[in-house]
Amino acid sequence: MAAHGQDLLVLRDDDPQVAVLLDAGARVVATSWGAVLHVAEPPPADLLARLDRHVDRARRAGAQVGELDVGRAGELLTLQEANRADYSQDPSMALPPADVAATRAQWDDGGRVFGAHVEGRLVAATVMRVQADRAETLFTSVLRTHRRRGLGAAVKACGVRTLVDVGVRTLRTGGAGDNLASLAANRALGYVVDEHWLTLVR
Repeated sequence: MAAHGQDLLVLRDDDPQVAVLLDAGARVVATSWGAVLHVAEPPPADLLARLDRHVDRARRAGAQVGELDVGRAGELLTLQEANRADYSQDPSMALPPADVAATRAQWDDGGRVFGAHVEGRLVAATVMRVQADRAETLFTSVLRTHRRRGLGAAVKACGVRTLVDVGVRTLRTGGAGDNLASLAANRALGYVVDEHWLTLVR
């Protein structure tokens, strides 16, 4: 499916239109990817152990990792705003909400939020949306001063583990093509990239 906005098109890299557009002078201005984690029934012990290791590692380093309720919306908004300048400028990527009401709404319609606190401050969070036995990550954010410590992987692992425990069996996520840290973290949790997208300007 293509997303249109002014002269922008977002297409899968295997879409036949891509070659036609490039031949006509279109330029690729950004890339993104989608990944899936299929969980067998019953969930494999090695998958659960892998998820637990990521969470346990962060906890041993002093982080409090767990699910957040809507009462933490203000903290989540503060984290989002602190990182806003770092979010991908790819127009195909959705940005986190920028006000309290919209941030609170992330808990609606199956929204689940998982976070990591260090010394009482929320420094990492992931927002996931659940529908029946499927879930999709809307975004994961880690405060700049706390990156490269495994906290993004820890909150994502906490979310996946929690959802798998209640019967979720297909989980999807994605990210900007230039966010190599996010890609590596998701692969470490067991996600497999199955989609590549191109943002083109005509």
